Amino acid sequence: MNLRIIDLPPVKVAFLRYTGPYGPALGDFWRDTFLPWLQTRQLDGLTCYGIGLDDPTATPPEQCRYDACVEVPDSFVADGAALTTLPGGRYAVADFRGHTRDIGQAWMDMCRQWVPGQQLQFDARPGFERYLPGSRTDPETGLFSCELCVAVR
Repeated sequence: MNLRIIDLPPVKVAFLRYTGPYGPALGDFWRDTFLPWLQTRQLDGLTCYGIGLDDPTATPPEQCRYDACVEVPDSFVADGAALTTLPGGRYAVADFRGHTRDIGQAWMDMCRQWVPGQQLQFDARPGFERYLPGSRTDPETGLFSCELCVAVR
């Protein structure tokens, strides 16, 4: 993985929350719930984020929380969603391309090997997946791409 350090600005997002086991069910949540919500509000094509709020090795699967987010303007009215601001700051970022079954291992590798291997210290801000415009799942192969972003100091 290509690991780089970048500074990101704070971002206002609208989000829908999923609660349950991580893994393939998150792909279903994006496809069946979040993406239709985006499209009905004409928000598709904007930068999206996925935030796993719980450590699946320490939290029972049925209690794991995940926020699917989209960047919105300050004037956005949260129709059917909640609003928050992702904090800006310094992040270790790695490009990911693969299947939903592979992203958990990529997160583990990044947090256990790559970030510590660069002598970086984790920050308390949440890590997230960043989906830039155009980075959707390929319906034929099931492959998708995103950036894995870990807050560091």
